[in-house]
Amino acid sequence: MTFSPPPKTAAWRHLDAQTGFEVVYFRPLGDWHRIEGCTTGLEEGRTWIVEYAIDVDADWLTRRAEVTGRSAAGSRRTTLEGDGDGHWRMDGVPAPHLDGCFDVDLESSAMTNAFPVHRMRLAVGAASEAPAAYVRSLNLSVERLEQHYARVDRESYDYVSPADGFSCRLVYDQAGFVLDYPGIAVRAL
Repeated sequence: MTFSPPPKTAAWRHLDAQTGFEVVYFRPLGDWHRIEGCTTGLEEGRTWIVEYAIDVDADWLTRRAEVTGRSAAGSRRTTLEGDGDGHWRMDGVPAPHLDGCFDVDLESSAMTNAFPVHRMRLAVGAASEAPAAYVRSLNLSVERLEQHYARVDRESYDYVSPADGFSCRLVYDQAGFVLDYPGIAVRAL
């Protein structure tokens, strides 16, 4: 599976789960990529802003994620570092609860669903588990999120998050970025 190069920028509008917007910029770092973005949300009467800078290597393994969040409760910041073998450090401290994860998934972001799709490069009909280091929007807590991706056709994947019983069909563009995340976000640019 070959993807076209990332666009210079992309944007998503949040849907039913929350009201808000996400804007992302992609920068090459040699054969790596830096993804810088900001997402805002209004959810159950609470507002938040999450800013991030995520570095992925040539195989789209997340190597570093710097995440800053702001809400009425104040500001928070966390840094995740992956070694490429499924081991993580969170704010410089080993995070064994994330062992076996290769991707960062931000609760506030539709863009981060590109990481496992790029990394796994599944053939049509293939499926795989894709556990991720999951960063919550309001408090930036980090937990392990079990996920399952099954490639349906050229642009569609069936997605399942067993812990919360969520499933949907994700639609991607030729660059491997979400166009439609039912109930969560839709690509605006």
